[in-house]
Amino acid sequence: MHNLLIVDDNASFRCSLKAFLSNQFPRLGVAEAENGAVAMRLIGDIRPDLIFMDIKLPGENGLVLTRKIKDIYSPVIVILTSYDAVEYREAAAASGADYFLAKDAASGTEISRLIRSHLPDSEALPSD
Repeated sequence: MHNLLIVDDNASFRCSLKAFLSNQFPRLGVAEAENGAVAMRLIGDIRPDLIFMDIKLPGENGLVLTRKIKDIYSPVIVILTSYDAVEYREAAAASGADYFLAKDAASGTEISRLIRSHLPDSEALPSD
């Protein structure tokens, strides 16, 4: 079984994304973290295959956290943020993020396609 981790300080967004992922990919384990400290503890426990990371987090920001995680091992990290600016995209790439998606522009189809491409045996429900 594959594991995903959602790292975002917005509880409503985490809950919505988790519900969507759990519905589309019922065989994936989906964990949540509201900050970097919780994320690092969970990473040690579940070793997620894919991480959705917000940039603005309490304490360490998502870019610093991405760099730390990539130093430990190599999950797919998707920066999923409200801050869609060239500077953020460049900083995400420099930190080692694999993808950058703007929350207000990313569709469920795009997120599902990304997961299917990296976790082809994730047994997703058929697309609409």
